[in-house]
Amino acid sequence: MINTIVNIEEIQFEEKDPGILMDSIRTRGIAIPVQVNARDGYYECVDGHKRLSAAKALLEEKPSLKRIPVMILNDYSKAGSGFWGNTQNRH
Repeated sequence: MINTIVNIEEIQFEEKDPGILMDSIRTRGIAIPVQVNARDGYYECVDGHKRLSAAKALLEEKPSLKRIPVMILNDYSKAGSGFWGNTQNRH
Protein backbone atom coordinates (compact mmCIF):
# COMPACT_ATOMS: atom_id res chain seq x y z
CA MET A 1 0.00 0.00 0.00
CA ILE A 2 1.19 3.47 -0.82
CA ASN A 3 -0.17 6.82 0.36
CA THR A 4 0.10 9.60 -2.19
CA ILE A 5 -1.82 12.48 -3.76
CA VAL A 6 -3.46 12.20 -7.18
CA ASN A 7 -5.58 14.35 -9.45
CA ILE A 8 -9.30 13.75 -8.83
CA GLU A 9 -9.78 13.42 -12.61
CA GLU A 10 -7.64 10.25 -12.54
CA ILE A 11 -10.05 8.48 -10.17
CA GLN A 12 -13.10 6.61 -11.42
CA PHE A 13 -15.85 6.53 -8.83
CA GLU A 14 -19.60 6.23 -8.46
CA GLU A 15 -21.06 9.61 -7.56
CA LYS A 16 -23.16 9.47 -4.40
CA ASP A 17 -24.93 12.01 -2.22
CA PRO A 18 -22.19 13.30 0.11
CA GLY A 19 -24.76 14.43 2.70
CA ILE A 20 -23.15 15.91 5.79
CA LEU A 21 -19.63 15.47 4.39
CA MET A 22 -19.98 18.65 2.29
CA ASP A 23 -19.46 21.03 5.23
CA SER A 24 -16.59 19.03 6.69
CA ILE A 25 -14.75 18.74 3.38
CA ARG A 26 -15.39 22.40 2.60
CA THR A 27 -13.76 23.32 5.92
CA ARG A 28 -11.05 20.69 6.39
CA GLY A 29 -10.56 19.08 3.00
CA ILE A 30 -10.24 15.31 2.75
CA ALA A 31 -8.72 14.21 6.06
CA ILE A 32 -8.85 10.44 5.50
CA PRO A 33 -7.30 9.20 2.24
CA VAL A 34 -9.61 7.63 -0.32
CA GLN A 35 -8.81 3.96 -0.95
CA VAL A 36 -8.14 3.11 -4.59
CA ASN A 37 -6.72 0.38 -6.78
CA ALA A 38 -4.31 1.36 -9.53
CA ARG A 39 -5.48 0.32 -12.98
CA ASP A 40 -3.95 0.87 -16.41
CA GLY A 41 -3.88 4.68 -16.64
CA TYR A 42 -6.38 5.47 -13.87
CA TYR A 43 -7.39 4.71 -10.31
CA GLU A 44 -10.55 2.88 -9.27
CA CYS A 45 -12.21 3.98 -6.03
CA VAL A 46 -12.69 1.19 -3.49
CA ASP A 47 -13.76 3.34 -0.52
CA GLY A 48 -14.51 7.06 -0.52
CA HIS A 49 -17.20 7.63 -3.14
CA LYS A 50 -18.99 10.21 -0.95
CA ARG A 51 -15.76 12.07 -0.17
CA LEU A 52 -14.90 12.20 -3.88
CA SER A 53 -18.43 13.33 -4.75
CA ALA A 54 -18.19 16.16 -2.22
CA ALA A 55 -14.74 17.19 -3.48
CA LYS A 56 -15.95 17.22 -7.08
CA ALA A 57 -18.98 19.33 -6.18
CA LEU A 58 -16.76 21.83 -4.33
CA LEU A 59 -14.04 22.15 -7.00
CA GLU A 60 -15.12 25.59 -8.22
CA GLU A 61 -15.25 26.90 -4.68
CA LYS A 62 -12.10 25.11 -3.48
CA PRO A 63 -9.66 24.39 -6.34
CA SER A 64 -7.27 22.77 -3.83
CA LEU A 65 -9.61 19.74 -3.86
CA LYS A 66 -8.38 18.88 -7.35
CA ARG A 67 -5.58 16.84 -5.74
CA ILE A 68 -6.82 14.13 -3.40
CA PRO A 69 -4.94 12.04 -0.81
CA VAL A 70 -5.28 8.35 -1.65
CA MET A 71 -4.14 5.00 -0.36
CA ILE A 72 -3.27 2.72 -3.28
CA LEU A 73 -4.26 -0.70 -2.03
CA ASN A 74 -2.79 -2.87 -4.78
CA ASP A 75 0.70 -1.31 -4.95
CA TYR A 76 3.26 -3.23 -2.91
CA SER A 77 6.32 -1.84 -4.68
CA LYS A 78 7.80 -0.57 -1.41
CA ALA A 79 6.92 -3.61 0.67
CA GLY A 80 10.34 -5.22 1.01
CA SER A 81 11.69 -6.43 4.34
CA GLY A 82 12.77 -2.88 5.21
CA PHE A 83 9.17 -1.80 4.83
CA TRP A 84 8.29 -3.89 7.86
CA GLY A 85 11.11 -2.38 9.94
CA ASN A 86 13.08 -5.61 10.28
CA THR A 87 15.88 -6.26 7.86
CA GLN A 88 17.08 -9.43 9.58
CA ASN A 89 15.27 -12.71 9.80
CA ARG A 90 15.06 -13.58 13.52
CA HIS A 91 13.44 -16.90 14.31
